Amino acid sequence: MCTLYSTKFTAFGGRSGTVRSEDGVLDLPLALPTTMGGKGDATNPEQLFAAGYAACFENAVIHVTRNKATRVKDADIVVVAEVGLRPNGSGGFVLSVALDVAIAGLDQVTAEEIVQAAHATCPYSNAVKGNIDVPITVTTN
Repeated sequence: MCTLYSTKFTAFGGRSGTVRSEDGVLDLPLALPTTMGGKGDATNPEQLFAAGYAACFENAVIHVTRNKATRVKDADIVVVAEVGLRPNGSGGFVLSVALDVAIAGLDQVTAEEIVQAAHATCPYSNAVKGNIDVPITVTTN
């Protein structure tokens, strides 16, 4: 298989440090969230994961409808990804993920079918499959 895209990030200083992409496009300070005793004055890994998952899942919805009669366009869809962090009971931590997908112009059944196909296609969904249960709420308007 051919790799379609690859990128590298370097982290410095852990959750209170910075992350920088190899091309320099992203160079972000990190901060521990206030709910975990930190300053909360910068982004954190969970926010970055949620942002990536939401954007990627939205594109997966568009992708699975690209060659269908019912096509979803960028302006027709909004994806909200909620990522949580909790203890796993063994001294480590686990992520939780939930997706809210709103698609305009479709009936509920069609929207749910498209979202399920996107969930099978999205690289983030495939990466967490079998490890994180991802509840998905689908609404239409």
